[in-house]
Amino acid sequence: MQLHLTRRGSYGIRAMVSLTRAPAGEYLSARAIAAEQAVPAAFLPRVMTELARAGLVVPLEGRTGGYRLARSASDISVLDIVRAVEGPDRDGGCILRNAACLAGGECAAHVVIADARAALVERLRGSSLAVIART
Repeated sequence: MQLHLTRRGSYGIRAMVSLTRAPAGEYLSARAIAAEQAVPAAFLPRVMTELARAGLVVPLEGRTGGYRLARSASDISVLDIVRAVEGPDRDGGCILRNAACLAGGECAAHVVIADARAALVERLRGSSLAVIART
C-alpha cells in the first residue's frame, strides 16, 4: 500500500460519502455523484464498477439507474474502499534503493516504513465510512 491515496482512491471515498448521505435505498447516478463531489464524470463509472465488484455498492442499470450502498456505512471501512479501487496492498519497494530490499536482508529503513504502512492499514481498517461521512 502506498502511504498516500491515488486519485482513484480519493474518488472512491468521495463517491461512497455521497451514497452515504443519500436517502435510504435511493440510487444516485454517477453523473450526480460526480457533480456533488467534483469528480470527472468520465472517470467515475470505472471507480463505481470496481466498488460494485467489491460488493460495496449495488448498481442499477438502465436510463434511471445509479448506485446505492450494498450495506450500512458503519459496516464499510475506508480500507474496504481503498482496496476495492486501488487494488491489494503493495509494499512499494525499498525507499533507499527504489527497488526490492537487499537479497540478504532488509535495508536500514525497512522496519520504519513497514511499521508506518501497517499503522496506516490499521487506521483505515478502523475508520468506517459512516464516521468520515459525518464530517
